[in-house]
Amino acid sequence: MPEVTVLYFAHLRDQRGTDSECVATTATTARDLYCELVQRHGLTLPERTLIVAINEAMVRWDSPIADGDTVVFLPPVSGG
Repeated sequence: MPEVTVLYFAHLRDQRGTDSECVATTATTARDLYCELVQRHGLTLPERTLIVAINEAMVRWDSPIADGDTVVFLPPVSGG
């Protein structure tokens, strides 16, 4: 089973309670991985509000993930 590193920021970090984790996954795309994480951890941000990056490059939700990848789901940022 492939393993990826998931980095969490802002609201997702607060919900997950950690900055990062190594995840063994059956997901083949970024979308599949986020769906797994929603089921596993109860993440509540809708996909449409997030930007996804794999190995530091912004990608589409249907982009494939591979063993050893680093995946980031970037939530909306607020501040002032």
